[in-house]
Amino acid sequence: MVTSSDSASTAYRTCPLCEATCGLAIEHRDGKVLRVRGDADDVFSKGFICPKGAALGELNEDPDRLRRPLKRTGDRWEEVSWSEAFAAVDAGLNRVAQQYNRQALAIYLGNPSAHNLSGTLYNRALIKALGTRNVFSASTVDQMPKHLSSGLMFGAPLMIPVPDVDRTSYMLMLGANPWVSNGSLATAPDWPGRLRALRKRQGRFVVVDPVRTQTAAHADEHVALRPGADAWFLAAIIHTIFDEGLARPGRLAEAMNGRAELEAALKPLAPERVADATGADATTIRRLAREFAAAERAVCYGRIGTCTQRFGSLASWLVDALNAITGRLDEPGGAMFPTPAHEPRRATPTPGGRGFDVGRWNSRVRGAPEVLGEFPVAALAEEITTEGEHQIRALVTVAGNPVLSTPDGDALASALSRLDFMVSIDPYLNETTRHADIILPPPPPLSRTHYDVSFYGFAIRNVANFSPAVMPLPGDGWPEWKIQLRLVAGLSGLAAGVDDQQHVAQVDDFVCRQVVGREVRDPASPLNGRDPEALIAELGEPRGPERLVDFLLRAGAYGDGFGAHPGGLRLQTLEDNPHGIDFGPLVSKLPGALKTPSGRIELAPPAFIEDLSRLEAALDEGDSPGLVLIGRRHLRSNNSWMHNVPGLMTGRPRCTALIHPDDAKEAGITDGQTVRVRSATGEVTVVAELDPSIRRGVVSLPHGWGHSDEHARLRVAARTPGTNTNILASRHQIDPLSGNSVLNGIPVSLGVA
Repeated sequence: MVTSSDSASTAYRTCPLCEATCGLAIEHRDGKVLRVRGDADDVFSKGFICPKGAALGELNEDPDRLRRPLKRTGDRWEEVSWSEAFAAVDAGLNRVAQQYNRQALAIYLGNPSAHNLSGTLYNRALIKALGTRNVFSASTVDQMPKHLSSGLMFGAPLMIPVPDVDRTSYMLMLGANPWVSNGSLATAPDWPGRLRALRKRQGRFVVVDPVRTQTAAHADEHVALRPGADAWFLAAIIHTIFDEGLARPGRLAEAMNGRAELEAALKPLAPERVADATGADATTIRRLAREFAAAERAVCYGRIGTCTQRFGSLASWLVDALNAITGRLDEPGGAMFPTPAHEPRRATPTPGGRGFDVGRWNSRVRGAPEVLGEFPVAALAEEITTEGEHQIRALVTVAGNPVLSTPDGDALASALSRLDFMVSIDPYLNETTRHADIILPPPPPLSRTHYDVSFYGFAIRNVANFSPAVMPLPGDGWPEWKIQLRLVAGLSGLAAGVDDQQHVAQVDDFVCRQVVGREVRDPASPLNGRDPEALIAELGEPRGPERLVDFLLRAGAYGDGFGAHPGGLRLQTLEDNPHGIDFGPLVSKLPGALKTPSGRIELAPPAFIEDLSRLEAALDEGDSPGLVLIGRRHLRSNNSWMHNVPGLMTGRPRCTALIHPDDAKEAGITDGQTVRVRSATGEVTVVAELDPSIRRGVVSLPHGWGHSDEHARLRVAARTPGTNTNILASRHQIDPLSGNSVLNGIPVSLGVA
């Protein structure tokens, strides 16, 4: 919705820059953003805004954003027409597929894809058109352990329980810093306000983290755990729950398998045995277990710090297992499952389904198992450089900069330079896309529609909001969904001689028929048996993501069911409510929503039980390394491209090495000195920042920096390039179950540069 005055117009939309989904009020005139403020009437965020949202105008108008396709010849770039760019992409990808086979093609999906309506709706069509198993994404440097845990325990990898923070009375938080991250896999604007409210109602929250983060500083208690020790810590908590007879699974007790197996498997991991490895004494571990079990409403929440380590899958599983055995799963104030507006309506859901399989195929070089249809991104470089059948020779990247965001970025950059062909859908010429043959720029964020398909599925409250484009497409720009579908058309061999727009319309109609067809064929759907063509006709215009969203909403949990539920939700309803619609707090959904073959919660999946032997064996490794590396987040940063926004780059330098003063003294390092951080994989130089808030023996560097490539065009970022911490991470070190990269707990050494 847009309101106008003589001087300016105000548009209301959801911020697309992180998972918080905050409502923004955007004042603009003549295609320029005048001011961005929080939307005080937004049903979810109620006016909350962070620096990233306030800088959306600068990001939208960034002069370094590409407006037209670029074609590379050697190290030179030239702007070309869209038709010429698409013809080059068709020729390049099809040439590789015909000369070798479809397995010579690959795709990488970056983190911004999940924040983009086009990406969430059309990426699968692009993957299918490529016809390859070589699929990689940012998920394996971020959250794949949570998908694995949910898949094996609940039968669906996207069925991730979220903390009902607004109703809990006790929160145990591990590896998360929502005060600056705005939350992750737990969509909620204004985490600081929600955590303050928890304490104000006499609740308690405990932060377990190697650093006294901004979140930990506001907590009732901070436990400075050793990096990578979360799985031991959680195992000892659950051990105590069983050992002291505190397990109370509540109403779901009869819907759980494996309670005895879980208890037996964790018997060797008593608090007294893991205390040295975790850095938390046994008395503290047992006390926290008792507090958690005794609280009126409690929830355990673990995030990126629990995923990006060598036991990431075990830690993610144990978070869910702790909630389950104490009766906190699927209960108000505990860990609950959202009901997003686009989730299909099911009148009488019954438990049971196909479940979740992994390892359906394996990567060519190291044999890493597929998880959620993806290989570990840590394996991408070797799949490009290792000769043999199905060697990757062409790559499509969508909204990602893996050279800076994945392990051993230098090796990946070298690998990308060897590709036969590469195309990137990206607004920037950055450290990754500079290796592409063609760059296809999507429109700025305010020139596209927005609906959070991904993050409403992780929201701590059932809400929905739709944001029309604020501004028209600049120049002859193409919307991202059309770019993707035009690539699909080229890969699908549609007849030559048809113009690009007709190609897109053909593929869009095909995708729409697939989405509608799946629903009408589902016996559990209220739309089962309806005529799909009649439903599509009723959707009308426009085509593209708006048509798909309209269908999903009408067929969804609160939808009108195409007449079955008069007055129910449809896209127009959201357009008429620009501040969003609140459908209320989360409600219990189990056991009906379970998709495991047994129709029950699987507390002890065999893969996790077997991997406990690795966890136990690691206790006997002896003394831990002298220093280990961890990452960190900052409120003004989320992805590498945000370092090109002037308003987000003010203040003190943020790409520093956080070091405890005592560790610095031993290494002869002073505050502000340039130091060398070395791992078995690489070495970086960075400015030291001495801070007693970090645990001794730990060094912290932020993620996503290293803007020193002379071929990139990120002028603001290049002025304060920072260093790429992922150079220090080995692409050979992954969590074996999920394929997630190990980015925390990396042994390092320090020295004066």
